[in-house]
Amino acid sequence: MEESELIKKRKEKINILEAAGVTLYPPAIRVDTTTGQIRNLYGNKSAAELEEIKPEVTVAGRMMAIRDFGKACFISIQDRHGRIQGYIGKQNVGEESYRFFKKLDVGDIIYLQGRVFRTKTGELTVEAREVKLLAKAILPLPEKWHGLTDVEIRYRQRHLDLIVNPHIREVFIRRSRIISLIRQFMESRDFLEVETPMMQPQAGGASARPFKTYHNALGMDLYLRIAPELYLKRLVTGGLERVFEINRNFRNEGVSTLHNPEFTMMEFYQAHANYEDLMDFTEELFTFLAREIFGDLKFTYQGKEVDLTPPWRRLKMVDAICQFGETEPAVLEDQRRAVSWAKGKGITVNPDESLGKIIVAIFEDLVEPNLWQPTFITQYPVEVSPLARKNDADPRFVDRFELYIAGREIANAFSELNDPREQWERFMAQLREREKGDEEAHVMDKDFIRCLEYGMPPTAGEGIGIDRLVMLFTDSPSIREVILFPHLRTKEET
Repeated sequence: MEESELIKKRKEKINILEAAGVTLYPPAIRVDTTTGQIRNLYGNKSAAELEEIKPEVTVAGRMMAIRDFGKACFISIQDRHGRIQGYIGKQNVGEESYRFFKKLDVGDIIYLQGRVFRTKTGELTVEAREVKLLAKAILPLPEKWHGLTDVEIRYRQRHLDLIVNPHIREVFIRRSRIISLIRQFMESRDFLEVETPMMQPQAGGASARPFKTYHNALGMDLYLRIAPELYLKRLVTGGLERVFEINRNFRNEGVSTLHNPEFTMMEFYQAHANYEDLMDFTEELFTFLAREIFGDLKFTYQGKEVDLTPPWRRLKMVDAICQFGETEPAVLEDQRRAVSWAKGKGITVNPDESLGKIIVAIFEDLVEPNLWQPTFITQYPVEVSPLARKNDADPRFVDRFELYIAGREIANAFSELNDPREQWERFMAQLREREKGDEEAHVMDKDFIRCLEYGMPPTAGEGIGIDRLVMLFTDSPSIREVILFPHLRTKEET
C-alpha cells in the first residue's frame, strides 16, 4: 500500500478514536518495569515456574509488530532496553478494550499491565489485562522486511533510525559507555574534569579554520573553538596540574567519513610529564577500554583484526617514510630532493612549502593508510607543531606523537612548549604563514604568552578524537554512524 494511503487510513482511525472520546496523547502513566528487567527477572524461569509465581508487570513502549488471530493478537513492544512479546486476548481485556486495541497501529506507543508467562513455543510474553494508548503515531514506520536502509534518510531522521534499527541504538549506547569509562579512568589517575570556553576571542590550539560569530552586547567578534588547548594550559599554570575536558570542537572544514564540522574530543594535560609518558598512558587507557568493551585486546574492525596488546610500535616520522617508501633519510633532508622523490612516487606536494610540511604531506599519503595496528608516529617537523617543545637532540623536530589505528589518526600529543620567548617566536612565524595565505596558521595570543611568563611547569598534553575512537570500538565505517545528528547539506522539504 502506498504511504499516502496508509496515512489516510490512519487519520480515519484517529477521527474514529477521537469521536469515541479517546485521548490520543494522555499524560504519563507510571511504569514499573522495562523489557530488559522482565528478561533479567524471568528470562531463565520455566513455564511452570512462571505459572506458579504469576508475576505481574507494567510495561510501555512502541508497538513494532502485530499478528492478528481474530480474538487475540500477539504484538512486539519496544522500549529503551529492547523488545518483548505481548499477548492481547479479548477474554482478558474485555470486548470493549479489545475493540479499541484493534484500532491501534504499528508505531503507536502503548501501555500494558498483565502477567508474565511462556507461550507453547517457549517465548517470554506479557499477557495483558489492560491496554492503554500513550501516543498515537500518524506516520507509518518503514516496511518491516526492508527497514530503513537509505543512509541519508537515516541521518536526517535519526529518530526513525533509532526506532527501526536496533543495532544503531546499540552504537550510541556503547558510545555513552565509552565516554563514561574514559571519565572513570581519568578520575582514577587524579585528573580533574573542567570546562573551558566554547566561544573564544581568538581561535587557537590547532591548525584549522574557525567558525566566526559576533556578540552584540560585548560588540566583539568571537570564534567557536577549534581546540581547548590554550585554556587548559592556563589551568595547569594556575596549579591544576592534571586536567581533562570532554567536549565539542568546531572546525570550518570539509565533511567526509572521518570529518564532521562539530566533533567531540578529549584533551588532557599533565604537569611534570613528557610525550613519552603519554604514550604509556594512552596504551593503558585504550587497553582498559578494550577489556571493558570486548573482554579482550583483540577485536575486528571492518573485517580485519586489530590487536591492542602492548607494547605498541613506535616510529619516527622520517623513519616511517623511509621504511614504507624504501629510501634513505638523506632524501628527506633537502627540499628539492624531497619534492622530486615524492613526484616519482606519485605523491602531490607543494614545492613552495617548507621541508617540514612536505615531509608531513609525504607521510600522510604514503604511510598513514598502512598503519593498521596501533602505531605511535613521533618526531614531527617543528613547522607543523607551533605549540610543541623542540627535541633536544634534533631541533628540526618536536617531541610529539600521533597515534594511528586502522589507517587513521586517533590521538595527537606532545611535550608542551613552555618557554614564552620561543612561543612568541613561533607565533610570529605563524603570522608570516597567514600573510602568505595560510588561513589555518595560528594567530598571536598575547594573553597566553603572558600566562607562560608566570611559569608553566614541564607539561605534556594530548587530544583524543572520541568520534573516531567510537568508530573503532563499534565497527562503524563512517563518523556519521557515531554522531547522533551529523551535519548535512540543507534539503528542501517537499
